Amino acid sequence: MKPRSSHPAAENARGAEHIDHLLCVDVLGVRFTVSWGRRVTAEQRQRMAKAWERCAGAGAPVIPPVPMEPTETLPFSASVAYLSQAHDGGTLALQAASFEALAETLTSRLTLAAILENAGRLIMLHACGIASPETGGVMALVAKSGTGKTTAASVLAQTYGYVSDETVAILPGGEVVPYPKPLSLKQEAGAPKRQVAPDELGLQPAPPKMFIQSIVLLDRIDRFHGSDVQDRPVAPVLRQLPLADGLLALIPELSSQAELDEPLQSLCRLIERVGGIWQVTYSEAADLPHALEPLFRGYGPANAVWDAPGFDGAAGAIPDGWVRRVTPRDAVRIDDDLLVMLDSEIVRLGGVGPAIWEAAVNAVPLEQLAEEVGRVHGRREGYRTAVAAAAGELVAKAVLERGGA
Repeated sequence: MKPRSSHPAAENARGAEHIDHLLCVDVLGVRFTVSWGRRVTAEQRQRMAKAWERCAGAGAPVIPPVPMEPTETLPFSASVAYLSQAHDGGTLALQAASFEALAETLTSRLTLAAILENAGRLIMLHACGIASPETGGVMALVAKSGTGKTTAASVLAQTYGYVSDETVAILPGGEVVPYPKPLSLKQEAGAPKRQVAPDELGLQPAPPKMFIQSIVLLDRIDRFHGSDVQDRPVAPVLRQLPLADGLLALIPELSSQAELDEPLQSLCRLIERVGGIWQVTYSEAADLPHALEPLFRGYGPANAVWDAPGFDGAAGAIPDGWVRRVTPRDAVRIDDDLLVMLDSEIVRLGGVGPAIWEAAVNAVPLEQLAEEVGRVHGRREGYRTAVAAAAGELVAKAVLERGGA
């Protein structure tokens, strides 16, 4: 881990007053120091210090480089320094047309840099998080950008502790790393999001020790039901998803999951720990506290409904026309399905797919592959043609490799 250059000459030129103007924040265990460009006013610096107050870092800062000079089109600037364990870098240079745009960019860049630094160490959900003040149990509400996370956090954290409106980070033992960043609130179309302090919205502080208790997919819909004159918003519905469906819905909303050891198995263990994946369908965030309250009472660990099949394969050349399965990053079997992770892509194998996977641990001709699969699924008329077609699809998806191709 290399500290970034402190630029002593520049530091002396700016003096002690400049040190007082630095913004020091901790994001998911990474210490950042922000230096503002000369067009940023004292009032704007104070506003950002207040917005980031719950992430305030302590200790000696790493001094950032001098921010870029204002230009006619990009008058607002900032520079950032941090200690990087992932790469030889640790500095960011930011410039924007307005202070609001600079503040939004800063939030995004700090979040991304912290996620990259924690790749392979944390499970990081693209989610807002709230915590029970009594138990420290955290509910992660997972959703894509712009689909209701911040609104849900601003409503629910009036009662529960505010953990984050962007990233819920989980250690292997289930402990949650807080990220109580400024909330990024939408303004008029085309305007930057406004970075608002949790205290300004009256959000409750998170308890000092937290653990993941439940994971919920937000499914917000903008339509109304009813035939009377005054239609009513859709009443919220909370339901538990089948494990395979929940896992596949969760995967796109994870950051750097493929960097973890056993990425699919670690996710299954997490889902098992929290008692499964839930989904809440709703139209009004005001309805969420009542709909989600039962999950804070806890459901306990789910019964183990998955296992990890061996997926090491043979090496060496494959005879022409024969097939053999590839060695994936990870694989899990859930009921009758097999989920295979290839680099960062996941392929779901159903039907005869799992049997083909098992039969192709070593290079095998299609005739023998069909016999092995027929032993499991039966030898109905045309089954050889069906197995050959399914094997061809798996070759196209890079789950199998074919000799001579």
